[in-house]
Amino acid sequence: MSTITQLSIFINNEPGAIANISKTLKEANINLKAFNIAEGSGFGVLRAIADKPKDAADKLKKQNIIVKLTDVIAVPMVDQPGSIYEVSKVFGDENINIEYAYAYAGPKGAAVFFRVDDTAADARLSVQRPQRDAL
Repeated sequence: MSTITQLSIFINNEPGAIANISKTLKEANINLKAFNIAEGSGFGVLRAIADKPKDAADKLKKQNIIVKLTDVIAVPMVDQPGSIYEVSKVFGDENINIEYAYAYAGPKGAAVFFRVDDTAADARLSVQRPQRDAL
Protein backbone atom coordinates (compact mmCIF):
# COMPACT_ATOMS: atom_id res chain seq x y z
CA MET A 1 0.00 0.00 0.00
CA SER A 2 1.45 3.33 -0.98
CA THR A 3 0.49 6.86 -1.88
CA ILE A 4 0.93 7.66 -5.57
CA THR A 5 0.11 10.63 -7.78
CA GLN A 6 -2.99 10.55 -9.95
CA LEU A 7 -3.90 12.85 -12.82
CA SER A 8 -7.36 14.41 -12.68
CA ILE A 9 -7.97 15.73 -16.18
CA PHE A 10 -11.02 17.88 -16.90
CA ILE A 11 -12.44 17.34 -20.36
CA ASN A 12 -15.40 18.56 -22.33
CA ASN A 13 -17.98 15.89 -23.04
CA GLU A 14 -17.52 15.96 -26.82
CA PRO A 15 -16.19 13.73 -29.60
CA GLY A 16 -12.40 13.61 -29.83
CA ALA A 17 -11.66 14.92 -26.34
CA ILE A 18 -10.18 11.67 -25.04
CA ALA A 19 -8.30 11.11 -28.30
CA ASN A 20 -6.72 14.57 -27.94
CA ILE A 21 -5.51 13.78 -24.43
CA SER A 22 -4.28 10.34 -25.46
CA LYS A 23 -2.40 11.78 -28.44
CA THR A 24 -0.65 14.36 -26.25
CA LEU A 25 0.47 11.63 -23.84
CA LYS A 26 1.53 9.30 -26.65
CA GLU A 27 3.68 12.00 -28.24
CA ALA A 28 5.36 12.56 -24.86
CA ASN A 29 5.96 8.79 -24.47
CA ILE A 30 3.81 8.68 -21.31
CA ASN A 31 1.99 5.44 -20.54
CA LEU A 32 -1.36 5.29 -18.74
CA LYS A 33 -1.46 2.33 -16.36
CA ALA A 34 -5.11 2.72 -15.31
CA PHE A 35 -7.89 5.24 -15.77
CA ASN A 36 -11.52 5.98 -15.08
CA ILE A 37 -13.85 8.56 -16.59
CA ALA A 38 -16.59 10.17 -14.51
CA GLU A 39 -19.25 12.15 -16.34
CA GLY A 40 -20.70 15.46 -15.26
CA SER A 41 -23.12 17.74 -17.04
CA GLY A 42 -21.25 18.70 -20.21
CA PHE A 43 -17.82 17.69 -18.93
CA GLY A 44 -15.94 14.70 -17.59
CA VAL A 45 -13.08 13.96 -15.25
CA LEU A 46 -10.54 11.47 -16.47
CA ARG A 47 -8.65 10.10 -13.48
CA ALA A 48 -5.48 8.30 -14.50
CA ILE A 49 -2.37 6.64 -13.18
CA ALA A 50 0.56 7.41 -15.48
CA ASP A 51 4.17 6.30 -15.41
CA LYS A 52 5.30 9.97 -15.40
CA PRO A 53 2.46 11.98 -13.82
CA LYS A 54 4.29 15.31 -13.45
CA ASP A 55 5.50 15.21 -17.06
CA ALA A 56 1.99 14.29 -18.18
CA ALA A 57 0.49 17.24 -16.30
CA ASP A 58 3.03 19.63 -17.83
CA LYS A 59 2.36 18.39 -21.38
CA LEU A 60 -1.42 18.56 -20.95
CA LYS A 61 -1.29 22.07 -19.47
CA LYS A 62 0.69 23.21 -22.52
CA GLN A 63 -2.30 22.06 -24.59
CA ASN A 64 -4.63 24.21 -22.41
CA ILE A 65 -6.08 21.11 -20.75
CA ILE A 66 -6.99 21.54 -17.11
CA VAL A 67 -5.23 18.93 -15.00
CA LYS A 68 -4.69 18.48 -11.28
CA LEU A 69 -2.31 16.14 -9.48
CA THR A 70 -3.96 14.27 -6.61
CA ASP A 71 -2.65 11.73 -4.12
CA VAL A 72 -4.39 8.36 -4.05
CA ILE A 73 -3.65 5.16 -2.19
CA ALA A 74 -2.54 2.27 -4.40
CA VAL A 75 -3.25 -1.17 -3.00
CA PRO A 76 -1.71 -4.15 -4.83
CA MET A 77 -3.82 -7.27 -4.42
CA VAL A 78 -4.52 -10.76 -5.65
CA ASP A 79 -6.96 -10.85 -8.57
CA GLN A 80 -9.57 -13.10 -6.95
CA PRO A 81 -13.04 -12.82 -5.43
CA GLY A 82 -13.07 -11.08 -2.05
CA SER A 83 -9.90 -9.01 -2.49
CA ILE A 84 -11.73 -5.69 -2.74
CA TYR A 85 -13.85 -6.64 0.28
CA GLU A 86 -10.70 -7.41 2.26
CA VAL A 87 -9.19 -4.00 1.55
CA SER A 88 -12.38 -1.94 1.85
CA LYS A 89 -13.15 -3.57 5.20
CA VAL A 90 -9.82 -2.32 6.55
CA PHE A 91 -10.75 1.24 5.51
CA GLY A 92 -14.18 0.87 7.12
CA ASP A 93 -12.76 -0.61 10.31
CA GLU A 94 -10.43 2.40 10.57
CA ASN A 95 -13.37 4.79 9.93
CA ILE A 96 -11.80 6.07 6.71
CA ASN A 97 -14.26 7.15 4.03
CA ILE A 98 -13.55 6.09 0.44
CA GLU A 99 -14.48 9.02 -1.82
CA TYR A 100 -13.92 7.03 -5.03
CA ALA A 101 -11.95 4.08 -6.31
CA TYR A 102 -11.05 2.29 -9.53
CA ALA A 103 -9.13 -0.86 -10.31
CA TYR A 104 -6.55 -2.33 -12.63
CA ALA A 105 -5.83 -5.98 -13.39
CA GLY A 106 -3.03 -6.98 -15.72
CA PRO A 107 -0.27 -9.51 -16.30
CA LYS A 108 1.88 -8.22 -13.43
CA GLY A 109 -0.94 -8.21 -10.88
CA ALA A 110 -3.95 -6.23 -9.78
CA ALA A 111 -4.38 -3.00 -7.86
CA VAL A 112 -7.11 -0.72 -6.62
CA PHE A 113 -6.63 3.04 -6.37
CA PHE A 114 -8.51 4.77 -3.54
CA ARG A 115 -9.11 8.45 -2.88
CA VAL A 116 -9.94 8.80 0.80
CA ASP A 117 -10.91 11.63 3.10
CA ASP A 118 -7.93 10.98 5.40
CA THR A 119 -4.55 11.96 3.94
CA ALA A 120 -2.63 10.05 6.64
CA ALA A 121 -4.54 6.83 5.97
CA ASP A 122 -1.87 4.99 4.00
CA ALA A 123 0.65 5.26 6.84
CA ARG A 124 -1.84 3.75 9.30
CA LEU A 125 -3.15 1.10 6.94
CA SER A 126 0.11 -0.17 5.47
CA VAL A 127 1.00 -1.60 8.86
CA GLN A 128 -2.24 -3.60 8.91
CA ARG A 129 -2.24 -5.08 5.41
CA PRO A 130 0.71 -6.91 3.81
CA GLN A 131 1.63 -6.21 0.18
CA ARG A 132 0.45 -8.76 -2.37
CA ASP A 133 1.28 -8.36 -6.06
CA ALA A 134 3.39 -5.65 -7.65
CA LEU A 135 1.70 -2.75 -9.44
